[in-house]
Amino acid sequence: MDSPKAIEGNYIQTKDDGLFFDVKGLTHPKDRTICFIRFYPDPKGERQRKGIRYSKIYDIKKRYSFLEKHYPKYLFFSEQIDMQLQGVMNSDIKKIYNPRNYFKELQNKSNINGIEKDSYDLCKLFIESSNFSSDSIGITGSQMIGLQKPDSDIDLIVYGTKQSQEFQTYLPAILEAPNECRHYTFEEYKSHYKFRAGESGISFNDFMKSESRKLHQGVFKGIEFFIRYIKSPEDWAGRYYDCKYENFGRIWLKAEITDAKNALFTPATYKINSLRLIDFTPTKNDINADNIDLDSIREVISFRGRFCEHAKKGEIVMLEGKLEKVINQKKGIYYRILLGNRKIDKMILISK
Repeated sequence: MDSPKAIEGNYIQTKDDGLFFDVKGLTHPKDRTICFIRFYPDPKGERQRKGIRYSKIYDIKKRYSFLEKHYPKYLFFSEQIDMQLQGVMNSDIKKIYNPRNYFKELQNKSNINGIEKDSYDLCKLFIESSNFSSDSIGITGSQMIGLQKPDSDIDLIVYGTKQSQEFQTYLPAILEAPNECRHYTFEEYKSHYKFRAGESGISFNDFMKSESRKLHQGVFKGIEFFIRYIKSPEDWAGRYYDCKYENFGRIWLKAEITDAKNALFTPATYKINSLRLIDFTPTKNDINADNIDLDSIREVISFRGRFCEHAKKGEIVMLEGKLEKVINQKKGIYYRILLGNRKIDKMILISK
């Protein structure tokens, strides 16, 4: 069975268990979709949908432990990625929720209020203040599946490579104009520091070096919003089976960013020139720091939104993450650093 067309930003509802997963990445195995548990039925849950209460899981470790305990069939080891992932078999999918379709539904609703109206108004502001059509934007998150709370955030998706890059040029003016859309305040950044960088070992000053200049996040009508950008399908980096990855261990590296044109998107990627190996903890006994060829470490990648817009071309950064060997059918063999789910994964800007 071919994989359903579910990509980053979509949500999946399962047939038998009534679980909701958020889809990760743009390519998937043939038999299932890579996605992570987000909401589950719970009589004590704070959210309600069609008479059923639900609870939300955000922390990655808690998502894994929840599935291990209650729904292990949604865990699998990917030989291609060389790690345990979460995913739903195509045959177990009841419905795929699409952010663009949800935005169109709001456009056609005669009466909307609350977070739905605020999300719609923000999309409308972006469309009217920039140069892209309504087909290039979508609304994702809890409201798309009817599980929002009064204090839920606004999560948007902008689709298309050129559309995303062009829209980004309009954002500075939008965030400065008198339109209820603004950057975070200093106190809001402090709150984000605890949430995003807590237990990472990053100082608040280092956190602010990158965070304060990001344009894909802010506040609208007092509600926090976050934008993810998805490339056009023709610009996706191949298919799921085009590359095989091998976990080589944990690495701490000093590097220069040589290309950041894809830092905007999910997944975010950076080309690097490795300058100095600081520390390395291998996964295999026959590998050590002496085996690492710095010139072969070419790329940094992250599927986490917090590493989008993190560094620019020519800047020097400190990186800590997972070192992966990439076996690419077209590009040969090279290495990359994955900034993933561990709280200690980091990219710190040390000079411009």
